[in-house]
Amino acid sequence: MHSTVLRDFQPTDIDAVNAIGITAFEQFADQYEDWPGFRAKIACMSSLAETGEIIVATSGETVVGAVAYLGPQAPKSSFFPSTWAVMRMLVVCPESRGKGIGRALANACIAKAERDGADVFGLHTSAIMAVALPMYRTMGFEFVREAPSIHGVPYGIYAKNLAGRGRVT
Repeated sequence: MHSTVLRDFQPTDIDAVNAIGITAFEQFADQYEDWPGFRAKIACMSSLAETGEIIVATSGETVVGAVAYLGPQAPKSSFFPSTWAVMRMLVVCPESRGKGIGRALANACIAKAERDGADVFGLHTSAIMAVALPMYRTMGFEFVREAPSIHGVPYGIYAKNLAGRGRVT
């Protein structure tokens, strides 16, 4: 039994990270109006390394999870304020879920946001993410506003105040 280790993304992780992106979302395929279109987007999760930092979770030599961190001034979706640090595409392969990997990846992103001096750390997710959304709430993320739907699935923007000044608005 291997323990899970978090490390920085390496170019040799491209195929594994892209495959986990798809595998992690396949359970929601019938929720998206254009699953093939959405699948094509998430199949290139590794491209987020071009503007941010990807953290991978490994068990032995196998990549079992990944997340992309985008710092306060990194290019990001226009629905996020440019000063926020955000995480994108937190994914854990189904057979590795329930072991705290998602929470560890999220916490690693929060540590990077604190390193970068971000006052707010954000993400966007959907109510269909029945495990992730409650986890984010227990980690202190609060609903801020609706985000644009993705292929018919409603999304919301959630944020955690890192500056200790109350609610994010």
